[in-house]
Amino acid sequence: MYNELLEKKKKIAVIGLGYVGLPIALEFAKQFKVIGFDINEERVKMMRNGEDPSKELDASAFYGTDIEFTADPEVLRTANFFVVAVPTDIDKHKVPNLTPLLKASETVGRAIKKGDYVVYESTVYPGCTEEDCIPIVEEVSGLKMVDDFSVGYSPERINPGDKVRTLTTILKIVSGDTEESLKEISKVYGKIITAGIYEAASIKVAEAAKVIENTQRDLNISLMNELSIIFDRMGIDTKEVLEAAGTKWNFLKFYPGLVGGHCIGVDPYYLMHKAKKLGIDPQVIAAGRRINDAMPAFVSKRLAQMLISNGKNPSNCKVLVKGLTFKENVADIRNSKVVDLVRELMDYSINVHITDYWASPNEVAHEYNLTLVENISDDYDAVIVAVAHDEYKVHDAGFYKGIMKDDPILMDLKGIYPNMDGVKIWRL
Repeated sequence: MYNELLEKKKKIAVIGLGYVGLPIALEFAKQFKVIGFDINEERVKMMRNGEDPSKELDASAFYGTDIEFTADPEVLRTANFFVVAVPTDIDKHKVPNLTPLLKASETVGRAIKKGDYVVYESTVYPGCTEEDCIPIVEEVSGLKMVDDFSVGYSPERINPGDKVRTLTTILKIVSGDTEESLKEISKVYGKIITAGIYEAASIKVAEAAKVIENTQRDLNISLMNELSIIFDRMGIDTKEVLEAAGTKWNFLKFYPGLVGGHCIGVDPYYLMHKAKKLGIDPQVIAAGRRINDAMPAFVSKRLAQMLISNGKNPSNCKVLVKGLTFKENVADIRNSKVVDLVRELMDYSINVHITDYWASPNEVAHEYNLTLVENISDDYDAVIVAVAHDEYKVHDAGFYKGIMKDDPILMDLKGIYPNMDGVKIWRL
């Protein structure tokens, strides 16, 4: 397979061209012949014009690539090495939503042929690839894994907004259903990943490795969030505590904050789902999720208390929330916990204005029925800096005094500002 791909006698197809799929499709297209497939025709049109809908890559990333962008699944029949990179999220009950993944498996099943490969990159629970996805591919195609086609799993490690640790510079985990397929998959990915390849012992091991990466981060952040609640009650600045503790060589530097997005805030639920199916109650993982999911309510309640302490009725107050994306310097608003914070503030009848340098007003309106203000005013009772966009880091005491009333409150949820004269700063 590898040699035929290298000679461009066969093609790679990447299914799903979001944060994960588009970067890997473009990197593959520097070495191989590639089909980039996405069901969203508007996104496909943008990519044909050298524009990344996710705003992660600039036009130069498209230069010198041998790629055909399409929303027509029939084109996939000409491919031989399929990479599935569709999103995996949770529903309103926090249960894994495999619909995009299973639909993508049906698409692969209609296009795959004898001797072809399919590699999944979407984050899932251990066993999902072989137990949930492949049976669909087999049923639709009439082919059998190992006997007729090969399967692999290579978890994505994309870090949105990170311009240093990019796709090719991050060690890539790969796995395969046989030793032969593992070696072929390793060679294909090894052609574009400069950081090297790690060959996992099995597909399930690779799936488990991915899901615990973000579960570990979730738990560490939940500890910091719980500490921030404790220290706030004690009148201690959590940032100062962490700076002091961080002077010890083996202290892990995690920080409190709102945990959203399509990775850290979602992946633990996949592992919990699988554990519960096995009759195991994952208490530590569940506790971390409860703490992190409760932080928007804690922050909004704390602000209401501070407003009342200043002699103000929250229902008569106006608050500016700066940042709605799930993390700094990205346009992605999926599973943003800032949205939960805004709704909590509204439950106190607070008049909330929202601004974000990166987010699309149309997407925010469509996804959350919320409106981003075009121009901020100068009479806010409090400002919440919820996301540490670089554009916000340059603001100083003068800026915040200029947009707030008397007794100004600045809630710096990411700890990006030093203490300011004349402005009361509260941090997580």
